[in-house]
Amino acid sequence: MITGGTISCITFCHHKGGTGKTTTCLNTAGFLALAGKRVLVVDADPQANATMGLGIYPDSRRRHMYDVFMSVFEGFPDVPITEVITNTESGVDLAPSNLDLVGVEPSLYMIDDRAGILRDLLEPVRHSYDYILIDTPPSMGQFVVNGLVAADHIVVTIDAGIFALRGIDGLETIFGDIGEIVGHRVSADLAVLTRWGESPAIDAGPARSGISGILSRFFGRGGTREAGAGRAGQRRTGEDERRERIEAEVKRRFGRVETVPFSREVYEAQQRGLPISRYAPDSAAGVAYRRIAQEVISW
Repeated sequence: MITGGTISCITFCHHKGGTGKTTTCLNTAGFLALAGKRVLVVDADPQANATMGLGIYPDSRRRHMYDVFMSVFEGFPDVPITEVITNTESGVDLAPSNLDLVGVEPSLYMIDDRAGILRDLLEPVRHSYDYILIDTPPSMGQFVVNGLVAADHIVVTIDAGIFALRGIDGLETIFGDIGEIVGHRVSADLAVLTRWGESPAIDAGPARSGISGILSRFFGRGGTREAGAGRAGQRRTGEDERRERIEAEVKRRFGRVETVPFSREVYEAQQRGLPISRYAPDSAAGVAYRRIAQEVISW
C-alpha cells in the first residue's frame, strides 16, 4: 500500500522526444491519486500529450496554460491557474495545454526573471494539492527551464534506444545551466528507464541485391534458418549487455534508478485517456509505476 506524502512539486523532463516522459508523469500521477493523494498535473508542453492522456481534448477547454502564462504580460487578461484546472476521470486534476502555448515562449525572453514564472504562477495552488506534477516539452527551451526552477524534485526519463547515454550528457548540461540561474546545484532525484526490455531496431547492415540478398535476409548469412536463429540469440545477449551498461551508467550519474518494462497496456490506457492505475494496475508496467509512486512519496 502507498502511504505517507508531503506537498511537493515534481518536474518530469528530457530534451529528447520518445523517452516516456509524459507516460511516466501521468502514470505516476495515477497511482498517487489511487492512494488518495490530491494530485495536479500541469501540462507545460504545447503538444498537449498529457492533456490528451488524461482524456481531455485540448480545444474543448476555453482556458489553458497559454492564458495563465500570458497573464503576466501587460494588456492580457489576468487568468490564475485556478481558472484553468479541470477534473478528469482518473481523479487527477489537470491544468491543460494546447498548441497556442507555443506562442508564449518567444515573449518570455522579454522578461528578466523569466525562469521563475511558472513557480510564481503555481503559488496559489501549492497548498491545495499533495503533489503537483509538471510535464515539460522535449526541448531545451523556457518551459523546461521554468519546470526545473519550479520543482522540488526532478524525474528524468531515458528510453531503451541506442542513443540513451548521449541524451544523459545533454541533461547534465541543462542542469548545469539551470544551476547557474538559480544559484544552487540542480540534479535529478530519480531516473526512469522506460520500455525496458524492448529491443531497438537492429541495423541490417549493407544491403544485398538479387536472389542472394533475399536468401540472405530470409535464412541468414550461413544459408540456414539455424544460423540466423543463432545470430538472433547473440543479438539478444548483446542487447542485454547493452542495457546493463546503460543502467549502470545511469545509476552512476543519477543514483536512484527505476525500470519500466514495455507493456501494451500502457498504450491501451492512453488511448482511453486513463493512467494505467485505472486500466491495468497489476500489469508489469502498472507494478513498476506503482513502485515509482511509492518512491515519490518517500521523498
